[in-house]
Amino acid sequence: MFPKVNPQQMQKMMKQLGMKQEEIPAEEVIIKCHDKELIIRNPSVQKVNMMGQESIQITGDIEERALEKFKEEDVELVIEQTGESEKTVRGKLEENNGDIAKTILDLEEDNV
Repeated sequence: MFPKVNPQQMQKMMKQLGMKQEEIPAEEVIIKCHDKELIIRNPSVQKVNMMGQESIQITGDIEERALEKFKEEDVELVIEQTGESEKTVRGKLEENNGDIAKTILDLEEDNV
């Protein structure tokens, strides 16, 4: 954080300022957003308490992963219920943001 500062001196200065820092031995950190996940591998996680306010500082190798809106079981269920092809079912599930009931109703309505 500060170049050429002894870590022990840094801890002492932080304590004088009312700051307490604690290392959290995490193996992996996952932050879930509405459309993706951020996976932090080899993380260094610090919990900092400054005058009663707690915060977390995370550093590491960050990887982004898009979230699927539906699962394989959802696809299989809709195929069983409607008899539609996997491609058709996946497209309709994507269109309906993974809403299984709406997808089944839409596909049944299309076949009427």
